[in-house]
Amino acid sequence: MAYLGPRLGPSRVFLPSVSAFRLLGSVGMDDMGLGVSRSSLERLDFDNVALKKLPLDPSEEPGVRQVKGACFSRVKPQPLTKPRFVAVSQEALALLGLDGEAVLNDPLGPEYLSGSRVMPGSEPAAHCYCGHQFGQFAGQLGDGAACYLGEVKVPSAGRWEIQVKGAGLTPYSRQADGRKVLRSSIREFLCSEAMHFLGVPTTRAGSVVTSDSRVIRDVYYSGNPRHERCSVVLRIAPTFLRFGSFEIFKQADEFTGRQGPSYGRDEIRGQMMDYVIDMFYPEIQQNYPDRVERNVAFFREVMLRTARLVAQWQCVGFCHGVLNTDNMSILGVTLDYGPYGFMDRFDPDFICNASDNSGRYSYQAQPAICRWNLVKLAEALAPELPPDRAEAVMDEYLDLFNRFYLENMRKKLGLLKKEEPEDELLITQLLQTMHNTGADFTNTFRSLSHISCPTEGQSEGDEDLAKKATDLLLEQCASLEELKAANKPSMDPRELAMLLSMAQSNPALFQMISDRATIVRQLERLSRLKDLMETSQEELRTKHAEDALRYLCHRKRLALELEGQSDVQAVQEERVKVMGSANPRVVLRNYIAQNAIEAAENGDFSEVRLWSDPYL
Repeated sequence: MAYLGPRLGPSRVFLPSVSAFRLLGSVGMDDMGLGVSRSSLERLDFDNVALKKLPLDPSEEPGVRQVKGACFSRVKPQPLTKPRFVAVSQEALALLGLDGEAVLNDPLGPEYLSGSRVMPGSEPAAHCYCGHQFGQFAGQLGDGAACYLGEVKVPSAGRWEIQVKGAGLTPYSRQADGRKVLRSSIREFLCSEAMHFLGVPTTRAGSVVTSDSRVIRDVYYSGNPRHERCSVVLRIAPTFLRFGSFEIFKQADEFTGRQGPSYGRDEIRGQMMDYVIDMFYPEIQQNYPDRVERNVAFFREVMLRTARLVAQWQCVGFCHGVLNTDNMSILGVTLDYGPYGFMDRFDPDFICNASDNSGRYSYQAQPAICRWNLVKLAEALAPELPPDRAEAVMDEYLDLFNRFYLENMRKKLGLLKKEEPEDELLITQLLQTMHNTGADFTNTFRSLSHISCPTEGQSEGDEDLAKKATDLLLEQCASLEELKAANKPSMDPRELAMLLSMAQSNPALFQMISDRATIVRQLERLSRLKDLMETSQEELRTKHAEDALRYLCHRKRLALELEGQSDVQAVQEERVKVMGSANPRVVLRNYIAQNAIEAAENGDFSEVRLWSDPYL
């Protein structure tokens, strides 16, 4: 089965006006002795439980270092020069009990939400974690640019950890400078909020702040670096703990030789599990007095949430791009937006990360990679989580993923009243048709709601209805030139020939520098490109029409939705409504984000705000 909604809703992202940064006078309320707080951000109720319940690095020595026996290190965010808002998210800031417009017009807002000024009660810190990156254990990683500000208690909305990303050096910055630029900050801000309004569990982004501080970046790794503005995104989540948080105890890896900085400190692992389960899985803490059973129930819940999450990614055409264990949330939410991408034309081999040469983190690989990461989490939790019990839990993963995936896909196809054995094949056939024709993933699903269920007395082969449905699908198919471009091998022909020869003559060396799956993908592309070179646009359209008609046996399945239903019109209306919610009209395509970035780099922040307009 080829693996691949959610709900849209209104979003408000505000653009600051000039008045947002203009002080109305040189004398404020505090200066007059009235004792009135100048900023709503100064009234946030911080209760930084993580720093109280988890080991804290006793050293405050500046600079990069190995941090042993600790989960957090205190840090001092580095102030920006002339920080100012790009945009804020009203809905995300409301989680903290804040009014977005009030924050936007707060003269101290950009300072507080960039880490340039520390809010009362905030305790800046950086989290220590490890990770498997591209399948290899990397040792200590940690928050190299992110900075924990604390946990905010909100009576109506619970407890939220807030972070600023791009606030400067930490002990975990490695060779980097701890800064982020406008490009990456806008991408994270937009996608965090877009995913939320698509109904996909995610960390949130409350604001983007830019500044006159600059760093040097080589955008295209071309040897032509340029100065870019330092920018900071405010991130919000119940916690930013991740799979890699538990890998700090790992013994020396048999392949890389690296080990976790807290290897041998098993008591901290138990302490971390107690904290995570008590704080974020209280029902499990209450319902399982036996420690082992509690830990197994916790792992099963993390597994279930992860399976549900990746099923939702597949159903909106989202590719994370860097599914290392350090980018997997312990809460089962989307975490860390780097080289992500939403598919345009459906391609199961879609890769959004230019450095992912092997396709490890391709679109269709995501369910399997998430399973692999869960196995690594299970290893990291042992012996608190017995390996045999973890293995039994992991045996449930594939069935759970498929169940969540099919539930979502049935909604996308408007199959609401019945669950038929043929549905899985139907989905696979549609995706294969989309792949063959280069159909747009988002728009194709959106258009399917216009194909109605055949009613009694209506011929399923009715030519007008069939033509209308076919035309709807054909509108989303790629042109001949688009398909040629999409199927052009990414590997130089000479390199491919060399690797093919090496695979025959020196298999051991071939395994060191490439892999069979990569070569097969390149050869498949070459084969498809060869066929396309021998095809005319007219021949291609005829073939696409045949593919579309072949899939339209789907309407026969739709007829089953009306069996036993007295109010056919109500069923049709419900189907269109559910499909409208499950199939977004707009996703954050790369060009949308890029247009917003380019405008912002030229001082026009309106595109960042306007991204949300399609949802209104």
